Amino acid sequence: MSHFRAEIAEQPEVASRLLAQGADAAMSIGERIREVAPHGFLIAARGSSDNAALYAKYLFGVRNRALVTMAAPSLFTHYAHPPRLEGQCVIGVSQSGESPDVIAVVEEGRRQGSLTLAITNEGDSKLARAAELVLPMHAGPELSVPASKTYTASLLALALISQAMNPDPVFESALDAVPQAIARTLERDTELHALVPPLTGPRAVVLGRGFNFSTAEEVALKLSETSYVLARAWSVADFEHGPIAIVEAGLPVLIIDGGGPVVSDLESVTERLAAMGCHVLRLFDMSGLPEALTPIPLAVQGQLLAHQVAVARGMDPDRPRAIHKVTRTW
Repeated sequence: MSHFRAEIAEQPEVASRLLAQGADAAMSIGERIREVAPHGFLIAARGSSDNAALYAKYLFGVRNRALVTMAAPSLFTHYAHPPRLEGQCVIGVSQSGESPDVIAVVEEGRRQGSLTLAITNEGDSKLARAAELVLPMHAGPELSVPASKTYTASLLALALISQAMNPDPVFESALDAVPQAIARTLERDTELHALVPPLTGPRAVVLGRGFNFSTAEEVALKLSETSYVLARAWSVADFEHGPIAIVEAGLPVLIIDGGGPVVSDLESVTERLAAMGCHVLRLFDMSGLPEALTPIPLAVQGQLLAHQVAVARGMDPDRPRAIHKVTRTW
């Protein structure tokens, strides 16, 4: 079994461990954020962690009524003209904690007097040392280059912080149900077999909306990393504003469906694409979790699917060509 597939299987245990060992740290972070009362959040991340930041944009926006901005790290590095960060909580998300440009954003935030937070799998990393507050992922070593358990741990860590900022007993109960929801998702591995053949071609489109726009981005990334499929993700709304022009008969389009208020948009685009001759595929959430937490089990479905596509294409998902576990872009 590949490291990638083995680490996918570890995710119920990782989620349970993070809930048990990260609760106190998340509560302290929530208290500190309420004390400082930032005007908004600036999140720096790369790769899969950038998709976790996109999830936070919707999570903090809906649950906490907070404005979230994605950092442009090159402003802090190559251009050396960082924006003014007064009143912002600056968050760095990095599984390794060693991404230089993510660290640079957090360091600048702290220099300017902003509240800073690191979410990382390495509690003694440079990113953790740069930030005032740290929430470790508790995911254990991740040997496969494509992220699996550290990605879902990032999402769960962000959800713990959201809950700590605005406690809600219903959402807390839902958080406690996440490990079992992941376990049930893993049991449905064979149900994904039918989706594999259309995705073994050279390209695919992945669509989501709302909370699961981030999942669409992450699934597209996993297909590209593990199987070398040129997969491109869009929000349904953005896709229909122009990129839908690329559609042709037989194009595989994967729809990420986590329910919620965006379902009508997903159904509408599904019907439209099917009428245009696309091979429309869907990942449905069946976890019973609230929409805000469905990106976790849906990401696991996407990981399982990407692994199956990689195997079908004869690829080694542990060692994608040309990329490394820690990518240095500065």
